[in-house]
This record gives sequence, C-alpha cells and structure tokens, in this order.
Amino acid sequence: MEIMNEMSAKSYSGLEKTANVVALLVLHCLLITLPIACSGGRDAEPAQKPAVPVAAAVAIQKSVAVELYAIGNVEAYSTVSVKSQANGELIQVHFTEGQGVKKGDPLFTIDPRPYEAAIKQAEANMAKDTAQLENARREAHRFEELSQQGLVAQEQYDRVRTTAAALESAVQADKALVENAHLQLKYCHIHAPISGVAGSLIVDQGNLIKANADTPMVVINQIQPIYVSFSVPETHLSEIKKRMSSGQIGVDAAATKGEAHPAEGVLVFVDNTVDNSTGTIRLKATFDNKENQLWPGQFVNVAMTLAVQEDALVIPSRAVQAAEQGQYVFVINKDLTVDSRPISVARTVGSEAIVEKGLQPGEQIVTDGQLRLVSGAKVEVKPAAENGK
Repeated sequence: MEIMNEMSAKSYSGLEKTANVVALLVLHCLLITLPIACSGGRDAEPAQKPAVPVAAAVAIQKSVAVELYAIGNVEAYSTVSVKSQANGELIQVHFTEGQGVKKGDPLFTIDPRPYEAAIKQAEANMAKDTAQLENARREAHRFEELSQQGLVAQEQYDRVRTTAAALESAVQADKALVENAHLQLKYCHIHAPISGVAGSLIVDQGNLIKANADTPMVVINQIQPIYVSFSVPETHLSEIKKRMSSGQIGVDAAATKGEAHPAEGVLVFVDNTVDNSTGTIRLKATFDNKENQLWPGQFVNVAMTLAVQEDALVIPSRAVQAAEQGQYVFVINKDLTVDSRPISVARTVGSEAIVEKGLQPGEQIVTDGQLRLVSGAKVEVKPAAENGK
C-alpha cells in the first residue's frame, strides 16, 4: 500500500512539472505573435521628429556703401575770446549766456565818458594849433614878399617859415590824436566779431575792465558750419587720398549709433603726418549744421563713405553663425530640410553681412531658430508677420 502511494506521488509531481513547461511555451508564443497581430503582420515604422519652426530670409544683391567707422569729436568752426581794448567800467551787457549772436551784434558797453572828454580835449588842441598855423602861414607869406624886396633879412624870413612848418606838423599830430581818441571811444562799444553761440559770461556789469586782460570777457563759438575731427588707420590713407583727388568724400555723423537722420558733411582735411604711437591719421570734415545737430565738444559716431560696391550679396547678419571651423549659415532646401554651409563674410554694415563666397543670390537661409538645427533637420518657415524681424 505504501509503495502504491509513493508511486502516485511521483506521478503527480511529474505531471505538475509538465504542465508548467507547457504553460511557459504557450506564454512565449503569445508574446511573439502579439506584436505581429497588432501590426497586421507588418514591421512598425519609427516615429518622425517634428519640423523645427524657424525664421528665414533670402540672400539678395544690391549696392552697398564701403564705409569706415570711427569715433569723432565735434569742434567749433572758429572760436573767438572776446577781450576789451579799453579800460573802464562795464556799464551794460547786451546778451545772455548761451545766446546765439550774429556778427556785429552789441555785446558790451564800457563807460565812454572819459573817452568822449579825451576827444574834446584833442579837438581843442587841434583847433588851437590850426589857428596858429594859419597865422604863421600868413606871416611867412608876408616875410617872403619883404625878403624878395630886400626889406628883411633872409635869416628872419627862414625863422618865420620854420615856425609855420613846425605848426603844420603839430596840427598833423593833433589830427592823429583826435583819430586815436575816436578809436578809443569806439573800443567802448564791443560787438560780436563772428556769428555763433556765446558761452559763459566771465565778467558782470559793474566790473572795472582792464584792456587786453589775460581772461576774456566771453568766448564765442561758431557752429554753422562746424568741424568733426576723427582718426582712421593709416592703411586707408592711400584710398582716401585717391578718392579726394577724384571728388568729395561724404561723411555722416550721429550722436547715437543707428540714428535715422545723421548729419551729412564732407571731408576737408587730412593731417600732414601719421601718429606713430597709434598708427592712425587725423581727418576733419565740415558740416553745415543748419539744425544744430552737432555741438562743440560732443563725441559722435562717424561713417565715411569711400566707395559703393555694386551687386554685393547681402544677408541679415543674425543669420551668420560661428564655429571652430569658421562662419556658416543654415541653407533651406526645397524639401524644407537644412544644410550647414560655410561662408566667407567680407564685412558687416549695420544689421547686414556682405557675403564674399559660399552663397548664391536667391538662396533661403535661416535667420532665427538655429540652436535647434542640425544638417538634414526638417524646418517649418514662419510667416514674415510672425518673424517680426
């Protein structure tokens, strides 16, 4: 009986192991056939990456100015330090500080009374000497007749004639004194020697003025026209001289970079020596400055046009990317994929880059969204209104 029970237990254990093996085989078959059933018996296709939204622009050809850029300093066209040529009390100031004045406008008046008195005294002395001269001439004429008749000695006639000549010289001296007195009176009324803008008033009404003092009474700067001086590298000197010999060189000056309406002028001066310490040459341009855009002492951004490059290939400068191998752009193909293409940029003018080689006119390039791109990536070009650029 025990032997039969032992055989029954062994049989049950073998059946249990067989059932477990069959279950594992069935589960394995299900795992293999399930993807095939779900896919309809075909291999699953890999998921595609979404297109990258980008902004784009087209490489175009146009005329571009060849310009040099520098920082310039505005200088007055002429500067006059007004000083008095007469001594006396300053009794009137005819302008206010910072006021625009025209040539000939009254500026100061110095007390003229001492000079008016000097004129009267000089005129009185001249009148006295003139009367004596007239009497001496009549007397000399009488003595000449008497001398011819032998009634007076020649020595006496010569003495009378010498007296008349001396009085004539005295009258001439008196005339010079009268003219000088009038001139001194004229110096009491100081007028603007040039048209310009008056600076700070250095002396006030009531002060005693010294003739030809070291300190001026006021400084006037002429600002119409006005100069802008600036320096450029000496390597451009030959081109500048060549352009000046064939015509005028235009110069623009603006107080802020990118100003919409910069002041327009003309290059008028090239220094006669190169600064050895900086390797630059000093230039100067003149501007009409009709609207007083420029002010003496001001620093401005200067752009000097040397030539105009025709049919230059231009793209937005923000499209240009930099890498260890050099500069490159992403070019958009017809199938809306992009390629990374190396380019050579000749120079940058404002927000535009002048491409020397690497692109053709009409090719479309990416201007925004480059960080998410690699060669072969799919892109979606955003409309211009969305670009906002």
